Amino acid sequence: MKVIVQSLGFKASSSLDSFIHEKLKSIKYEKLIGANVVLHKGGENFPDNNYCEIRLEIPGNDVFAKRHSLHFETAISSCIDALNESLKRLKSKQIHKRQAHSMAIRDEIINQKMELNENPISEE
Repeated sequence: MKVIVQSLGFKASSSLDSFIHEKLKSIKYEKLIGANVVLHKGGENFPDNNYCEIRLEIPGNDVFAKRHSLHFETAISSCIDALNESLKRLKSKQIHKRQAHSMAIRDEIINQKMELNENPISEE
């Protein structure tokens, strides 16, 4: 997986960078292409807030989370938790779609068999 980490307005330490990579490894999604992580400090009104934005690149629509906290580590952990929940919902939707599609195919096959039984082919 390709990981891009950007820290805006400050230089991220190597320990913070390794923390991000370790947390991203905990995401279990087979179609994950990459992750874009943006870290920045709060503005003048909120100087104690540290923001983390993570965008996971997956086929279709990307998954995005943005969280803030007093420390970057807690903001990162909150983002990862939110992304895991989003991926879980996405996966259950995909499974539900697949099941609905297979049930529609099954129903069509049953209908065709019933039509054949009602109208048997006569041998001449």
